[in-house]
Amino acid sequence: MREVRAEGLFRRPWVSLVLAVSVACYALSGQAEPPGESLRDESLEARVSTLLQSMTLEQKIGQMIQAEIQFVTPDEAKRYYLGSILNGGGSFPNKRREASVDQWLDLAQRYYDASVSTDAAVPIPIIWGTDAVHGHNNVRGATLFPHNIGLGATRDADLIERIGRATAIEVLATGIDWTFAPTLAVAKDARWGRTYESYSDDPERVAELGRAMVRGLQGKPNTEGRLSAGRVAATAKHFIGDGATRDGIDQGDVVLEEDQLIREHGAGYLSTLDEGVLTVMASFNSVQGQKVHGDKKLMTDLLKTRWRFDGLVVSDWNGIGQVAGCTNSDCAQAINAGIDLVMAPEDWKDLHSTLLRQVRSGVIPMTRIDDAVSRILRTKLRLGLFDHGGPRQRAQGLGADVVGSSAHRELAREAVRKSLVMLKNDQTLLPLRANQKLLVFGDAAREISSQAGGWSVTWQGTETRNEDFPGATSIFEGLQRSVQSAGGQVSFVAAEDAETAEGDVAIVVFGERPYAEGEGDLAQLRLRGDQTHLQVMRSFRARGIPVVAILLTGRPLWLNPELNAADALVVAWLPGSEGAGVADVLIADAQGNARYPVTGRLPFPWPASPVAAEDGKFPILFPRDFGLSFGESTGPAERLPESLVTQAQAQDFPIFDRRAIAPWRMFVGDRENWQQAIVSSDQVSAANAIAITTTDRRVQGDSRRLNWTGRSDAQWYLQATRAMDLTEWHQRDAVLEMELAVHEPPTRAVELRVDCQYPCGAKADVTRLLRAAPKDEWVRLSLDLECFRSSGLALNRVDTLPLIRTAGRLSLSVAKVRLVANQGSNATIACRRQ
Repeated sequence: MREVRAEGLFRRPWVSLVLAVSVACYALSGQAEPPGESLRDESLEARVSTLLQSMTLEQKIGQMIQAEIQFVTPDEAKRYYLGSILNGGGSFPNKRREASVDQWLDLAQRYYDASVSTDAAVPIPIIWGTDAVHGHNNVRGATLFPHNIGLGATRDADLIERIGRATAIEVLATGIDWTFAPTLAVAKDARWGRTYESYSDDPERVAELGRAMVRGLQGKPNTEGRLSAGRVAATAKHFIGDGATRDGIDQGDVVLEEDQLIREHGAGYLSTLDEGVLTVMASFNSVQGQKVHGDKKLMTDLLKTRWRFDGLVVSDWNGIGQVAGCTNSDCAQAINAGIDLVMAPEDWKDLHSTLLRQVRSGVIPMTRIDDAVSRILRTKLRLGLFDHGGPRQRAQGLGADVVGSSAHRELAREAVRKSLVMLKNDQTLLPLRANQKLLVFGDAAREISSQAGGWSVTWQGTETRNEDFPGATSIFEGLQRSVQSAGGQVSFVAAEDAETAEGDVAIVVFGERPYAEGEGDLAQLRLRGDQTHLQVMRSFRARGIPVVAILLTGRPLWLNPELNAADALVVAWLPGSEGAGVADVLIADAQGNARYPVTGRLPFPWPASPVAAEDGKFPILFPRDFGLSFGESTGPAERLPESLVTQAQAQDFPIFDRRAIAPWRMFVGDRENWQQAIVSSDQVSAANAIAITTTDRRVQGDSRRLNWTGRSDAQWYLQATRAMDLTEWHQRDAVLEMELAVHEPPTRAVELRVDCQYPCGAKADVTRLLRAAPKDEWVRLSLDLECFRSSGLALNRVDTLPLIRTAGRLSLSVAKVRLVANQGSNATIACRRQ
């Protein structure tokens, strides 16, 4: 990272930030027993050998590449002999979110037909992979099961095996043969945004439940090691240590010694390898400073040699590009380290050319290519792709209506019931009698997206409406049906009516907004965004109305204020499409007896503080496996402390990091509409004066590219839903810091503004800075808050931070925006403080 400068604006020279990384050479020496030898089928191995000998180098290289369906046609897949395709989260046939099951199946058949056409030199069936991580979650109308954290709370391996089987059926019905699941992460820091993909922080539970999911997806292999028809390939991911990164940073570094890495984070792989899992996905994270995608000791020496895995290892999305010295289309180190199939969504053609050149030059040995292709062919043969016909033939007898079928939805509803964890139940308030008047507050009670979470129709689980989940049932609908059928009443209460609404019991549904990898990382374990739900809970309690709180979350969170304000509190995790399962447990029958027990137990410890201690661990309020049953009232015995960490204890205040951080929201504007909220990945202002797109810096979708067209004056900005008091940050000598890359320098003047409820505000001219920035290189721009204060900014009511505006052409990308303490004197633009 470099810091930009322009002549006359700086009092110091260029500053380079050098990250010194200590890379330890190590040999894995954990004591875990490897799984048993795979059943070797000599006839299958003979077929692998025969196919391999008949293939040209170009065909072998093609088999090692996986392209994304938006960037490759069936004809191109045939021409380049591609071995695999995938659909990323939020990618659909013909880019149509509402694509039907038959349209998915038709596209799968077209890719298959191209790969095995009569004029193909060596007809090898293509394999399609998808992230069916809690059901077939990319397909409209599919059954969405609770995310793994909820399944971990059930502790029910039989249930999870049945979920795996149902998921396999729905995946097969769309013509797809492979799911990138299950995730076997042992999440050790819930600040990690993928915690909900982890069954537990207990390695044994992860091993047991991961094994059950693989058994459900793949079934038991026969004596020759092949799967029966009607199953899909599973993936053990992400190998290895993704849940152990320092501070829970997604794709970060794992600093564990090798024996601890294997002991705490290898159990799920050992159990699923023993179950015969066909594929393993490499992890984005590093171990001891080295990216796993380029780590031969892990992928080859440990996984393939010591643990005797003979299936294929697939990279993650552009994961090879994160290896030092590599790009998304050029990474011999990753192939030599053990990657067999490269997920190269967009750059697959360049990768094909690069691999050919590297093999011919000897950078990648031919033996490594033959080993990789043999593993790919072996996996396809075991899955039956050569023997069970094309997608339509394999899906024969299933029918489109199996996707989201009533049987699968009932299974998902069972999983919701068994996943609920009750943390508090004063006066044994739960279960509720159905013949009462219940008040329900919280948009999350009616929004399917809130209960589905990330990886639900779209990648992040955002930009969806209830119409995108046909057949699903919200928590509110489930409560309505349950109560009204017994003669009770259920009313939804809007925020403006909460102070006056009358009823017997109030149910407040609240929690995290949807997110997926990267977007979900937290600095502290507390709810982001406004706290209206808490005010409403206190209001109901003050008027003598008992409060039942239902939390929708992908991780344990510091919840002391809510625990104090509620009479009963239930964690529903991310239950998926069948919200009625919540009412099944919380609402009693007509006689007042529980219809189902509450059996869920915490799969992770519950934090007593939102802030980690010096050792990186969180003090514990409830231990793992805690959970009340009906009739018990042993929640918190005393009022819990509610004080938060003050600003003075934080070193930075994030505003934008892969996304606008609540309460901040992102906007663009031009002469036709100066305040246009960003609600999609790609958006254009009303007069086409500025376009914004999601782009990749280090990881998928971690930055935004802004292109001013010069058609008219236009702006991009981050605005809070309420005014913020930044006085304390100014007192701490803070700067506004941005990480950006300039792709096309400005043709006209550019102002960077901070507003205190417009027209109150202050601005700086950054034209020369942006023109001086090296093209396409990421740099750090920092502006002293004092500069804005001395120019008239009212620090106690800042609501826009920052705003960039120009009438000319300009193209730049933004990755991070934040306030950083104690940096005023070192700012790119610094001002003397009085």
